[in-house]
Amino acid sequence: MNDTLNTPPSAPHPAAGQTRTPRIRAQNLEGVAFPKTIKSFVRRAGRVTTGQTKAFAELGATYLLPYQSSTLDFVAAYADAERVRGINDAQNRRTILEIGFGMGEATAHIAALLPDTNFLGCEVHEPGVGGLLKRIGEQHLHNIRICAHDAVEVIDHMLPLESLDGVHIFFPDPWHKKKHNKRRLIQSPLITKLAARLKVGGYIHCATDWQPYAEQILEVLSAEPLLKNTALAQHPELLGYAPKPHYRPLTKFENRGIKLGHGVWDLVFERI
Repeated sequence: MNDTLNTPPSAPHPAAGQTRTPRIRAQNLEGVAFPKTIKSFVRRAGRVTTGQTKAFAELGATYLLPYQSSTLDFVAAYADAERVRGINDAQNRRTILEIGFGMGEATAHIAALLPDTNFLGCEVHEPGVGGLLKRIGEQHLHNIRICAHDAVEVIDHMLPLESLDGVHIFFPDPWHKKKHNKRRLIQSPLITKLAARLKVGGYIHCATDWQPYAEQILEVLSAEPLLKNTALAQHPELLGYAPKPHYRPLTKFENRGIKLGHGVWDLVFERI
């Protein structure tokens, strides 16, 4: 991939579709009321394939974590992974949170590349959850858990302070129209929460193909006092942006954009 900053894409992402209630009702905590807030996502309509339905039935009990209003027990959540590894070293495993993993292509790739790291993915799109479950089965991955719930509530209620080694946010919805910018996921309040849940030395890695959003992300991350920009010293020519880390794969969508001359911006900040 060419890490030189290019011009932004001329067209926005496809329309998100209509809002609907997902069928994964078991992943939501019944009877608990949360204050109404602006959501950074819509629940897109989409057909769950036969293979995804089978993956839900066969793998859901192991790899889907129900949302809860109390702190997640990481050791218990990944107990099956420890049995497969054959080494009881759960306390020392790195844990990476991924927010909005789409169809799970990058998540599965990185989990296979880093088998000794645990991954917790948050995604509300049911076909996406089914897609990642299917990849887990096909690739025999054991180090992924999925919470099909609003990531902000997961962060607030399930993740303790200084519990994460990294956070991945790849190609979040850029909400192109100015009147919709307030819906963008990466805002100062969220980054403050994430920074507090990172261990010292942990990182936040964001990637986007929309230049105005890249500029906003850079501004928001740079303003967080608990974070430092890892690219400034090593790659000053990139003006705060980072070369694509080796573990993040190029998606089909991204490859198509690059061929059309669209830019892709990676940002990697470290907890200090």
